[in-house]
Amino acid sequence: AAMAAAVGAFSLREVLGAFRACVSERREVLMGPYLSGWRELIRFLHSLGTIFSFITKDAVAKVQIMEGYSRGEQQERYSSLQSMVEYELANGLVDVQKRGGHPESGCRTILRLHRALRWLQLFLEGLRTAGEDARTATICTDSYNASLAAYHPWVVRKAATVAFCTLPSRNAFLEVM
Repeated sequence: AAMAAAVGAFSLREVLGAFRACVSERREVLMGPYLSGWRELIRFLHSLGTIFSFITKDAVAKVQIMEGYSRGEQQERYSSLQSMVEYELANGLVDVQKRGGHPESGCRTILRLHRALRWLQLFLEGLRTAGEDARTATICTDSYNASLAAYHPWVVRKAATVAFCTLPSRNAFLEVM
């Protein structure tokens, strides 16, 4: 119950609705609903506690970068993933080969959000399908290893694995959802 209170109005239904609304009839990924889905997921991340604040802060920062682009001078260029990629590539705003002068390009930012989204997807699916006695730390670690771990240095991977050991039980998560 304490965990549910910490989350506030987190709704898995709203997350799913927002991400489903991302894809337009023209098969474009719309930025508005994508960011709405992330804002709702951030509520969930807050429920994981202070040990996960580094992940939550990173997600918040990336969503804010994308919201800035979506409201900025070139907002029409950032209405969909496709228009953003086209615009940034055409204008040399993305460092494709290596990290360079555009560390906060929309393309790099969305890539990182999407990697984190994959981890959350695997984690939530693992919680849903796991048995009663499954350890949340194991589910989270397996999800992390299958998604984000490849992009993090050793020290971050070790810190994450230790942090996962502090997660509440599977039933505590299911209560929230």
